[in-house]
Amino acid sequence: MNQQSTPAGARRRDKVRLGAGAGYWGAEMEGPLKLATSGAIDYLCFDQLAELTMSLLERQRMKNPELGYIPDLASHVEKLLPVMRDRGVKVITNAGGTNCPSAMTMALAIAGRLGFGGMKIAAVSGDNVTGLIDPLLQQGWKFTNLDTGDDRIEDIRERIVSAHAYVGAEGIVEALDGEADLVIAGRVSDNALYVGPLMHEFGWSYEPEFVDRIGSAIAIGHIVECAELVCGGMSNLWKVSDRPWEIGFPIAEVQADGSAIVTKLPGTGGVVNEWTVKEHLVYEVHDPRRYMMPDGVADLTSLRLEDLGEDRVRVSGGRGAPRPDTLKVQVGYMDGFIAEGTFLVGGPDVLAKVRKAREIFEGLLARAGIVPIDLRYDRIGIDAISGDMFADPAEDSVRECGLRIAVRVRTREEANIARGHMLRVTLYGPVGLGWGPPAAVRPVISLWPTLIPRDAVKLQVDVRRAA
Repeated sequence: MNQQSTPAGARRRDKVRLGAGAGYWGAEMEGPLKLATSGAIDYLCFDQLAELTMSLLERQRMKNPELGYIPDLASHVEKLLPVMRDRGVKVITNAGGTNCPSAMTMALAIAGRLGFGGMKIAAVSGDNVTGLIDPLLQQGWKFTNLDTGDDRIEDIRERIVSAHAYVGAEGIVEALDGEADLVIAGRVSDNALYVGPLMHEFGWSYEPEFVDRIGSAIAIGHIVECAELVCGGMSNLWKVSDRPWEIGFPIAEVQADGSAIVTKLPGTGGVVNEWTVKEHLVYEVHDPRRYMMPDGVADLTSLRLEDLGEDRVRVSGGRGAPRPDTLKVQVGYMDGFIAEGTFLVGGPDVLAKVRKAREIFEGLLARAGIVPIDLRYDRIGIDAISGDMFADPAEDSVRECGLRIAVRVRTREEANIARGHMLRVTLYGPVGLGWGPPAAVRPVISLWPTLIPRDAVKLQVDVRRAA
């Protein structure tokens, strides 16, 4: 099933069909398997990492050095290997998380056990830059917080859990050049999962002549990276999204000039049209003229969309600029503990009861000598989504509401005390407060977004054949 190696810069195909298999950790496999078996796709790409996921996975790896990758990966490999062999589909995923070598070892073992000897599996590592923080600080590098402007990362240094750079597609390209059938990466950018196979197949490089095509690839990857969302999921078009319980997953059919048709399998649910593509095009974008990614800078305003009907949208006209000299890094650090509880408040006097519950809880915290870092109240059904933008409704118009209390404190001991006081809000307060056991106390991992010199990050690519 492996292709013959091709000299760098040479085109392998005139078009490439990319399928999006996941946009989050926990995605179901029915849609991706349909793409692999019936979509005539060349690659199936899985984006399964969010901003905080890396720190959560790193904590797992610290407890057990064999862990640190997305736990679903094992079952995904078992389901995908037969389809990969039968259909010639290659799979690219960032489910390697913080431990791509261990994930590769696991996948090789599954391939051997299932009789898929000869399958090539790659691990792309090197995005963990935790060990670079101190050397770069000593060299005078400022890890300025991109959100707050604070450049005193030293103040949280002892509480850092992990630091991972958003790297580009170069490791994926190297793995595919090494004829890998399954590429397991870590914190590559979401759209790098799609940029990589396009660079590999079309012979693109980071030289100036290819910046527009790479900009187009970034835009296409951005459109489909959250999988079913561009097919009518989480959409303003929910009223016309057909059979969303059978929602289709997207396919991007990409030409060598960087243009593409975004579509889905015929007969699947959901909808793909100009507006679903536009919705996702602006998703999580701050400056559409300079959408900065590790592989380049895409100008999303240059794109032309043409609705072809029958769940097909043509995307063309992409422009780009060279990749930046720095890479974004998410530094995760311990930042206290959360206790929370949810109550159901019944009438009469619903709003007055909520005010009394708040007064009681704050009195209990003060009695215990706890000074919260954060304290939040959400009146579900009143202002949990809108906040305090509007005046309270008339008291006699509110029959019931939910009340969520969440408090962040400095230590687990304080959080456990605060959690215990959730019960006392009902016992010491007004009649008509329904209550269930509060959630378990959990640690808070906050993020310090910053930049790191690109040339400080060294990727490692390991390609091995299953026995």
